[in-house]
Amino acid sequence: MTAAVDMATLRALRPSEFEEAADGYRAMSSTASAAKDTVENQIRAGIRNQLEGETAAAAMCELSKLGQNFHYAQTECALISTALNAFAFDMAAAKRKLETAVADAEAAGCTVGADGSVTYPAGGREVDGKVPEGGTVAVGLSPKDSGASALDRQAAHLHPNPNFGKAVGFADRIGDALKEAADADAKWAPKLRALKADDDLVVSARDWSDTKSDQDGVGDAGKRYLDSLPQPPKNGGPKDNAAWWKDLTPEQRAAWLSLRPDSVGSLDGLPSAVRDEANRVVLDETLARYRLELASIPKPPWNDLDELRDWNAKYGERRHHLKASIKGMEAIHRRFDATGGVGGLPEAYLLGFSPADDGRAIIANGNPDTADHQAVFVPGTTSNLSGIGGNVDRMVNLWQVAHSKSGGQSVSTITWLGYDAPDEVARDARHDSYAYDGAPAFNRFLDGLEVSHSGDTPPHRTVIGHSYGSTVIGAAAQKGTLNADDVVFAGSPGVLVSGADEMDVPEGHVWNEEADRDWVPELGGPFLGGDWGITPSAHTFGAHQMTTDTYGHGKYWEPCSGSLLNQALVVVGKGDDVELKPWPDKTFNPPGYWVK
Repeated sequence: MTAAVDMATLRALRPSEFEEAADGYRAMSSTASAAKDTVENQIRAGIRNQLEGETAAAAMCELSKLGQNFHYAQTECALISTALNAFAFDMAAAKRKLETAVADAEAAGCTVGADGSVTYPAGGREVDGKVPEGGTVAVGLSPKDSGASALDRQAAHLHPNPNFGKAVGFADRIGDALKEAADADAKWAPKLRALKADDDLVVSARDWSDTKSDQDGVGDAGKRYLDSLPQPPKNGGPKDNAAWWKDLTPEQRAAWLSLRPDSVGSLDGLPSAVRDEANRVVLDETLARYRLELASIPKPPWNDLDELRDWNAKYGERRHHLKASIKGMEAIHRRFDATGGVGGLPEAYLLGFSPADDGRAIIANGNPDTADHQAVFVPGTTSNLSGIGGNVDRMVNLWQVAHSKSGGQSVSTITWLGYDAPDEVARDARHDSYAYDGAPAFNRFLDGLEVSHSGDTPPHRTVIGHSYGSTVIGAAAQKGTLNADDVVFAGSPGVLVSGADEMDVPEGHVWNEEADRDWVPELGGPFLGGDWGITPSAHTFGAHQMTTDTYGHGKYWEPCSGSLLNQALVVVGKGDDVELKPWPDKTFNPPGYWVK
């Protein structure tokens, strides 16, 4: 066997040169990231606020594409940087083995030739009056378990010159180092060649899909390198996660972001900007793959019922999932594009994302790490990735009013779809298992907001639950520590505790809204069949009952409404200004529902 990397090449190789190139690509990635932010959060916002008409709309469209191009460049350059560092790591390990083997051979009195052969001196007991002569052993390039290697080792034990056995060992070690370098070169050459874009100026779905393939390829080839880095804490809490990230070098952080963005983006306690960067990569890769897969599904054969049944069995469920997920991902992108819009809407941060099952998404308006006031909204039954746009809009509306009432303090409002919400009211919402399953993740997220906050003073944090989302918050308070200062319920069917004093917030900081014609608070618990205690609308629960001027179950966040204003006042710590309603002239009927 002939090594593709010879002795001279490996000895002359400087891994630091590849590391320097990696630093250059990492700098390019950072530059592309900054350009993306400038385009999306400054230039687009300026055009939106100062210009209108067809020309302005066309410019906005082109700038959106430009921002995506910069994001693609950011992602690919980061991946190239990590690939170069991983290649340097593999080659440095091989070079260290070679240098150690050569040094040990020379220390034993042997001479290593330019081709890796080992010349050993005369030595051993005299045979027929002569000391056994020295000689040369060719570099060993065969695997250790091969027949040739076994014969060499057997011969070493029988040879009259003990230096022969040593030379065989040194030659084997040199051969192993050269083979390791050759294997690394063969492994990385195609991976690095693949890290290039098309020779056009359009970043297509195919390009983003290829990015995911590149990521998987580099991750597989660079497993030894990634395994050598400090690993995220297993089952660690937000403080553990934050400490791990803080101790990483810039190179190590770049490696984790480029190879495991899904893992980094899910770690509570990490800076919001880091989670956003990681999750946006996952979002764009997923959106591209889903669009391509959807386009590959043949159209339904509407004219043939039998073929339609077969088509539906093969493609129907998957097609529905793809279309629903794409709808949600496009809604998230629309929120990104809305930055700088009405009321000076701040930058959005994607703090969590997964397309699995019904999907998960956590979107913040404004950076919660620097916000004086944080509001975390938990939506209820039927919430999923497909409908995330409506729940994001609710928190956009809340941010606008809270911002206007904050007295100059910063506000971040967050849509937290970080749990599996019930799919149907009658079938699923009767079960409290969805709430208890989601509660630990919600508590970790709140704790993570506390850890990642970088302001001079701790933030004022409000959690808001709509419908079944209020039940999740109640389960979180019941089973853990609810890291919040105020709690707001809207249209709640019950929160699994018997009173406001069990909500794990200061006395007087639990608030409730029940709109006219919202049947859920009055009939929710009994109708759903749950034994969830009294509702927050009950007098004995002890919550402040805020006035509402909206109707029905889903209108609590209507723009310009008093229902929305009251929530905003709580969010910015102005509870004393909230308008409370007098208790209605109703008869109270245990376990806690009003009967007219």
